[in-house]
Amino acid sequence: MMSDLQKEQQMGTEQGVVHETVYVDRFIDGILDPNRPMLGPVRDGGHIVANTAPGCWGPMITPELRGGHEVTQPVAVAGAEVGDAIAIRIKAINVTSQATSSGNDKVMEGRFLGDPYVAGQCPECGTLYPKTIIKGIGQTAVRCAKCGADATPFNFTNGYTIAFNENRTVGVTLHQEATEAIARESCRYAALPENSIQNPGLTFAPHDLVGLVARMRPFMGQLGTTPGVPIPDSHNAGDFGAFLVGAPHEYALTAEQLELRTDGHMDIDAVRAGAILICPVKTPGGGVYLGDMHALQGDGEIAGHTCDVSGTVTLQVHLLKGLNLDGPILFPVAEDLPFLARPLSDAEWTQAQAMAKTWGVEQLEKSAPISVIGTGPDLNAATDNGLKRAAELLNMTVPEVKNRATITGAVEIGRHPGVVQITFRAPLGQLARKGLRLFIRDQYGI
Repeated sequence: MMSDLQKEQQMGTEQGVVHETVYVDRFIDGILDPNRPMLGPVRDGGHIVANTAPGCWGPMITPELRGGHEVTQPVAVAGAEVGDAIAIRIKAINVTSQATSSGNDKVMEGRFLGDPYVAGQCPECGTLYPKTIIKGIGQTAVRCAKCGADATPFNFTNGYTIAFNENRTVGVTLHQEATEAIARESCRYAALPENSIQNPGLTFAPHDLVGLVARMRPFMGQLGTTPGVPIPDSHNAGDFGAFLVGAPHEYALTAEQLELRTDGHMDIDAVRAGAILICPVKTPGGGVYLGDMHALQGDGEIAGHTCDVSGTVTLQVHLLKGLNLDGPILFPVAEDLPFLARPLSDAEWTQAQAMAKTWGVEQLEKSAPISVIGTGPDLNAATDNGLKRAAELLNMTVPEVKNRATITGAVEIGRHPGVVQITFRAPLGQLARKGLRLFIRDQYGI
């Protein structure tokens, strides 16, 4: 059932009421669908405050969920039309989970229809998207509510349970006795929001890594806008989305339909508090959604999964009319920029001016960092996608973008197999003409 506040916010969307702040505490069933109701709308410059649920392992072992994650119900932004963009200032991200479990996955054959993230199926009674119950702890604890069969589509190959300190700065991986104690109170340690329906990943009590210390730096694995066609939430990107083309389940897409994705599932660790993310609008209202908060992650998320947690998030949204993006662009916090992409210091600028005078260069280009997101079935395709998007955004050729990313930036891996950041310093005038000047000034003081 919806809360009174959510009923009011959804009714507001239907009646044209615009909200200063929209509070979100409900989740979708895994399908980002532009035809479903949105909350809001929130005004241009208004705020979204959300309590998010863990992504990955909890939803992955909950076959009732149809997307592999459990993201928030989207929020409409007043006045947003197809072809616009929405700038999202990430004001705060706070981890509320006390512990989580993660690790490499093993697909359990016979327990899904074509895609274990999207179409879980009971191996005994054949029920698609079966409701499940938890019996005990461990990797056989998720049972079909109808026939009692072991119904999880995934198990761990190498997994760990990690607990966090009170101020959420470090985590320590735990031994078997501790992980099993946590597993018996998994909802409490995961701090699952009231309206979440996922089976907590902590239930499996993995403990292959013990005594490992990790630094925490939370970010959002999912943050973006609703795609133009129904897409499972974890597949709203060019790599996972490729699995939908010709799939045997009901959420199959054509290659042309996949172009209507918005790449909200990035797993880029720079999408953290202080960053500014600019997202395409591909359905009326935009539909800002979020989830899959990670407590920490190294570039590439090479294990396939990381430390998924519950948490609270505060965003501020700004409507950019007519920017017409294909995918997201990011202005990371300055310390997350590659060395070559960082804004020039006063001393560096003075040295460059002296060099220019020596060699008769009349004018030096004023530039600022930008990170353009590319996705695809593999890293080569994702890089090509990002280069093309950057060239189209800034009216450059792809070869020019390649040169700029080589000498004033970098190509960074967001997620293996197919999410990258094309980061470089771009002409300030070009960025200003795209309406991005204010965000650059706020972010980098340029």
